[in-house]
Amino acid sequence: MSVTPIRLLGDPVLRTPAAPVVDFDQELRRLVADLTDTMFAAGGAGLAAPQIGVGLRVFTWYVDGEVGHLVNPEVTPVGEETEEGPEGCLSIPGYTFDCRRHLYVAATGFDLHGEPVRVEGSHLLARAVQHEVDHLDGVLFVDRLDAEARAAALAAIGEAEWAGAGAWVPRVEVSPH
Repeated sequence: MSVTPIRLLGDPVLRTPAAPVVDFDQELRRLVADLTDTMFAAGGAGLAAPQIGVGLRVFTWYVDGEVGHLVNPEVTPVGEETEEGPEGCLSIPGYTFDCRRHLYVAATGFDLHGEPVRVEGSHLLARAVQHEVDHLDGVLFVDRLDAEARAAALAAIGEAEWAGAGAWVPRVEVSPH
């Protein structure tokens, strides 16, 4: 297992929808371990495979002392209640913006052995699951901000040392969720 470099805003892998996992093998187990190690090393609440350059539908999370992962996840809002709260992203380091998310979600998928898994959560877990599933769809959380907040966020991010002059072009995506 290893800590892997995290891809930053501007890397095309972050805007490319990830492919479903078809082989539940040693390579997948290594990917889940690498995601978990990298997430812990970076201090994140979640990490999706595209963020380490792997275009597969896998993510890990660490919320309220619970570590987990989902393979080929599907997320469903539970109820209509939403919450606006601070959100950041390991692929947009150093920035946090208020983002509206569903307060409660249920997610289904598989574990690394191909066994069915269902995860239900609210608040931070719901936010993390939605955020990571967005990554698997090529969507970043800044895409979910209203137009004014998104413009301000992208302007601020454009000034980041890691962004570099002309290193990335903002692009808005709409999540299917």
